[in-house]
Amino acid sequence: MPERADVVIVGAGHNGLVSAVLLARAGLDVVVLEAAGVLGGAARTEHPFPRVPGLGQSTGSYLLGLMPPELLKTLDVDIPVLRRDPHYFLPTRASGSGYLLFGSDREATRAQMARFFSPEDVAADDAMQAEIGALRDDLGPAWLAEPLPVEETAERYVRPALRRTFVDLVRGSVADYLARFEFRSELLVSMYAVTDGLSGLNAGPDDPGTGHNFLVHNMCRLPGADGTWMIAKGGMGTVARTFADAARAAGAQLFTGTEVKEISLDGGAASGVVLADGRAVRAKVVLGACDPYRLIELLPGGALPAELTARMARVRRPGTTLKVNMALADLPRFPCLPPEAPSPFGATIHLLPYQDSPMASLRAMWTDVLAGRLPAEPTIEWYVHTTVDPSLRDEGGHHSSALFVQSVPATITDEQLPSYVEHLLAVCDSYAPGTSALVADAFPLTPAGIERHFGITGGHIHHVDNTVSFTDRMPYATGLDGVYAGSAGCFPAGSVIGAAGHNAAQRILHDLAG
Repeated sequence: MPERADVVIVGAGHNGLVSAVLLARAGLDVVVLEAAGVLGGAARTEHPFPRVPGLGQSTGSYLLGLMPPELLKTLDVDIPVLRRDPHYFLPTRASGSGYLLFGSDREATRAQMARFFSPEDVAADDAMQAEIGALRDDLGPAWLAEPLPVEETAERYVRPALRRTFVDLVRGSVADYLARFEFRSELLVSMYAVTDGLSGLNAGPDDPGTGHNFLVHNMCRLPGADGTWMIAKGGMGTVARTFADAARAAGAQLFTGTEVKEISLDGGAASGVVLADGRAVRAKVVLGACDPYRLIELLPGGALPAELTARMARVRRPGTTLKVNMALADLPRFPCLPPEAPSPFGATIHLLPYQDSPMASLRAMWTDVLAGRLPAEPTIEWYVHTTVDPSLRDEGGHHSSALFVQSVPATITDEQLPSYVEHLLAVCDSYAPGTSALVADAFPLTPAGIERHFGITGGHIHHVDNTVSFTDRMPYATGLDGVYAGSAGCFPAGSVIGAAGHNAAQRILHDLAG
């Protein structure tokens, strides 16, 4: 461990590693300190199953979609990704009762939608996809720049015809945005609302800012993605390993199992960090690639501008997602699928509550969460990625799988967890009978478990809720000389994007040059 560096980066998540690459290539002496025993933050490939020790699993983030292709070009790295085709699967419970299986064949998807839903839903979906595609193209360049307020972002980046739409979407609710297109099927609306609008949020479908999360989750611009999310070959740890290799090649020094206790100041400016074991590394620049609330805790009280700490306190929310990582002995079977249907297992499998009105069910689910109750019918995104990426499988042929459950109370306890996991598997059984019997092992993570395992404050996978957008998120320059932030809690949003790491590094280089 060196005693001095030009820059100390606290946290070796993907954003911290991106910053390390860029700062080290600029000639700076960079030290990255990670409290966990592994690199990558939530972008990890682990072997978490004691009963199936050879099976690889992306335990935190599951998919790669939002990373700007321009960032990969700037870093001169290649992350091997695998296209999911089909990418959406919406099953029903009974044989012959219909299904949706969206893939790259747009005409086949439209025909399915017309048959399962209606021609009016096809027209609505076409209109929405065209509008979102245009906003995706317009907003792309903004993600690798300093954030502007929403209205200024619209003025600078968005085509005039869509500026009002953009502002209303970012500030409004996903329910209101989807209502504009007059879908006839509430089930289709609820699918889009959950997978893009509510994913990772502490919010319900009518809450302001859920429209921003919907837009963020539709910013997939990687080559070959065609607006969809993709699988990183070898699991999400491939992302971290790729960036870590590039950082080391540039001269950055990376240390795991090295917890930072505090950021030291001298004369109101950064002077380095003190480790939990008492050692110190002196540096005039400290970049917090940890979540913003962890960064705030590392600083003396009152060191940051009062307005910033008050604003971040106002938007602080705990996580409300549950991750159930599973090892499956075999693939389940969905009776709704005919034998000639393509394999649905690379897709995001949507298990949605739709007893009466699907949207009413979503609202009732969120009411349960706000009241501290575990929803009887939660929304589940189900993944089985080893059919697309067999490199993760073990010698016994097990499949890695996960239930990504949107929305549970942040207060769910470890004592409640086993019975609720059984309940979730019973929901899976209602779509694919016998699924429970295929589970060879499980590694579930409540919000508190996410906090413990990944070191994310409150277990919120976005660090700062994605209802908070643009300049309302944590700024790269904190207002305290030499102290910067560059994590998922900053612009553009929470997810595996890397833009915050890029933008924070650029801000540091700009300030050092000035």
